[in-house]
Amino acid sequence: MTRVLVNEVAPRDGLQMEQRFVPTHEKIAFVDALSDCGFAKIEVTSFTSARAIPALADAEVVMREIRRVPGVVYTALVPNLRGMERAIESRVDELNLVMSCSESHNVANLRMGRAQSLAQLLQVVREAGHGGVLCNVSLSCAFGCPFEGEVPVDEVARIALALMAGGAAGITLCDTTGMADPLGVRRLLDRLHGTLAIDSTTVHLHDTRGMALANALAALESGASRFDASCAGLGGCPYAPGASGNVNTETLVHMFQCMGHATGIDLARLLRVAARVPALVARALPNALVAAGPRDALHPLPAS
Repeated sequence: MTRVLVNEVAPRDGLQMEQRFVPTHEKIAFVDALSDCGFAKIEVTSFTSARAIPALADAEVVMREIRRVPGVVYTALVPNLRGMERAIESRVDELNLVMSCSESHNVANLRMGRAQSLAQLLQVVREAGHGGVLCNVSLSCAFGCPFEGEVPVDEVARIALALMAGGAAGITLCDTTGMADPLGVRRLLDRLHGTLAIDSTTVHLHDTRGMALANALAALESGASRFDASCAGLGGCPYAPGASGNVNTETLVHMFQCMGHATGIDLARLLRVAARVPALVARALPNALVAAGPRDALHPLPAS
């Protein structure tokens, strides 16, 4: 039986895409409810400019006012040194930085080339380290780019190794627009095996084309034990129009638990949180597991 750690990203990666501005007190309540579910890590918000992501303009207040549960790492995305300073002032436990493995996607998403992004991130890693704050780096398009197609695994390895050598505490391999397939997942993880420490590597999957659970299983079989996921499947990417969001947390946890893997997550409690998410974002969210319940939820025999 494998111990699988699940990082919840809906409060940041999910809510940043929503049309409705979720009021600050509702964001805080959402994070607090997730904190009681047993997650290893929760990505709370993003310290980008309010102009860039208006949905998370209240980052400082949210990060300061959430209820901290011992053992849960509370992280936030930061784009640069100023974002790092704001996050540290707001008592973040860990910083999540981001760049793309694809030159085209990096320019489209961050308005700079990969070399410039890498240099800036290494500077943030060094400065955060001086303050005793660890940095994880999320590598977008690790499994494929919507502009370039296949991303060579050697390029992903090159960038990941440069970041780890520069002091990053961990790497997240992101399937940003849902282009991964099980063989591709195995190929990348096999390439990185022995190069990156498995306990510092996270797999971040999207269900854009309905492949997320198959890809998660392939990653697990290749040695991965840490996954990002988003409650109720919130999230997505602006470069995959019409695409669904991140892998659904409760579905992923349910699969792992059905397979006998320990997650430390209270699935019943998580399902209650997920059932409230449509009201939070003011739109319908199809959710098969919330509707049907877990597989061990038995039902009475029908009347004869």
